[in-house]
Amino acid sequence: MTTEHPNAAGVRRVFSAFGGGDTRALPELIAEDAVWHVPGSAPVSRTYRGRADVFELFRLTRRLTSGTYLSELRWVLADDEHAVAVYRARGRRAGRTLDLDQVLLISLRAGRWAHVIALPTDPAAFEAFWA
Repeated sequence: MTTEHPNAAGVRRVFSAFGGGDTRALPELIAEDAVWHVPGSAPVSRTYRGRADVFELFRLTRRLTSGTYLSELRWVLADDEHAVAVYRARGRRAGRTLDLDQVLLISLRAGRWAHVIALPTDPAAFEAFWA
């Protein structure tokens, strides 16, 4: 029997919180001084610094999509210092539809998300959706 690494379980908790589940997961698992980088030139693309700023990214994606933005975890790998999460991002905005896989490259510090790079698998589609 294989057991899941605790940091993989933590990623699952964060995605559950995104879906309205375990609401305590976000403040428990995202470090106070977290850095979250969204590359590109879209309105959501920039480096978010600190938990409050990262949470603003989450609010912004909901606001810009009138609450339609959803993140469905597809798979996760993790060890003591890193995690990789692939998820399906879906949403509607200004007559456009987003439906693509994205990757989170997560650096962990004591089980908390310290640095995240969010990468769409189709950068052109991501940019077009948020434009």
